[in-house]
Amino acid sequence: MKKVLMTGVAASALFATAGMASADIVIATAGPMTGQYASFGAQMQAGAEMAVADINAAGGVLGEQLVLEIGDDACDARQAVSVANQLVGEGAVFVAGHFCSGSSIPASAVYDEEGVVQISPASTAPAFTDERPGPGIFRTCGRDDQQGEIAGQFLMETFPDAKVAFIHDNTAYGKGLADQTMSFYEAAGGEPALYQAYTAGEQDYTALVTRLKNEGVNVLYVGGYHTEAGLIKRQMADQAMDAVLISGDALVTDEYWSITGDAGEGTLMTFSPDPRLNEEAAPVVEKFEAEGINPEGYTLYTYAAIQAWAAAVEEAGSTDFDGVVEALNAGTFQTVLGELDFDDKGDVTLPGYVMYEWTAGEYGYYEDAAAQ
Repeated sequence: MKKVLMTGVAASALFATAGMASADIVIATAGPMTGQYASFGAQMQAGAEMAVADINAAGGVLGEQLVLEIGDDACDARQAVSVANQLVGEGAVFVAGHFCSGSSIPASAVYDEEGVVQISPASTAPAFTDERPGPGIFRTCGRDDQQGEIAGQFLMETFPDAKVAFIHDNTAYGKGLADQTMSFYEAAGGEPALYQAYTAGEQDYTALVTRLKNEGVNVLYVGGYHTEAGLIKRQMADQAMDAVLISGDALVTDEYWSITGDAGEGTLMTFSPDPRLNEEAAPVVEKFEAEGINPEGYTLYTYAAIQAWAAAVEEAGSTDFDGVVEALNAGTFQTVLGELDFDDKGDVTLPGYVMYEWTAGEYGYYEDAAAQ
């Protein structure tokens, strides 16, 4: 039986020790702090800063204060490797990151070689843990094959007679998500009307939208990020193309609606059950809101990653890599996401994905999705 390890504000007494902190412990979060996906970097930074502040206020870890470093990889693989090396050079013993799977995967090789624990709050590509370079790689989010299964079956059940197209941005995340979703759609009896890549970072997708419209596409599945998905949806509306857009967890940011405006009405997406509604998260959510921060998307997933690592360090009695990894593998952690533990691949054991819908500028559960 795994030992339940209390974490965060719910167990602040466990972090308090007698005397003054003898030193600082350097940890980090890394993600797209700049660039077109910077809204997700902001989520991660907010979650990390709040977690560190709460843990330090409760006495720190092993009686020492945490110092947070921020790494900006801009969701670029080469920059992610550079950032990983930089954080190692700054003495980080743990990284809550990265965001994009295409960044987390190459960075993980650096962390493994240098004995740094990595827990990604957001990288969903199966290869991140299926092919991890060593035992110190974990994640607090789900996997693309999990949300692909939910989305693929949903497409077939909800739109059995529709022409469904699948497009992706050729990234590790976007292509992987589209491929997983399409495979489950086909397994359920669906026949894709179109499968095509698009180029991320462009502003004009009218040619793509025109093709989709001419093909009579009723439902468009987008494997990619909110910036491109938002532009595509808006340009669909510009061409009076009344088709449903469905995507994955990369649309869990208010910035999506900022791009689409009312054209985003009815957009569907998969994401884990909303962690903001967890009873365990209520005090932390209240603190975020008091600071004018909506802890949406991966904010609380980052907070939970730091909670789990901190509790594992307390259990191990040091920040040494082997002991912390052993504690992460053996423990069950009380976090803002609820009670969680990790399987033998480093994947988190939490409830799976449900469907969400964008309505009037906000996303919420689609019909009875909360009961799925």
